[in-house]
Amino acid sequence: MKLRTGLMQLNKRSLGFIFIVLFSGTIVGSVLGELIGWIMPEGVVKQFFLMGVHIDLAGLAGIESGVIVLNLIVLTLKFGLTIKLNFIGLVGLSAAYYFLRFFR
Repeated sequence: MKLRTGLMQLNKRSLGFIFIVLFSGTIVGSVLGELIGWIMPEGVVKQFFLMGVHIDLAGLAGIESGVIVLNLIVLTLKFGLTIKLNFIGLVGLSAAYYFLRFFR
């Protein structure tokens, strides 16, 4: 019974590992999309590759500047995170998901 539990634990993945793989696939795909868009001549296809969604942390909090500022009198902290996701980024995310499903 111990052997069976050990094998079942090898097949399980941590949530952090899954997040890192999916995030890495998205980043690699977005970079490839930007490179493809940079190489291609002007036109509809280039607009398709460069069109993306901008998600920023401060925008979700309702702050227009893009930066969350925490003023502690002695120390001021600024937090900002912006993610630009394009079409090839979604392809990279899908490929990372496929690799997670395929390679168990």
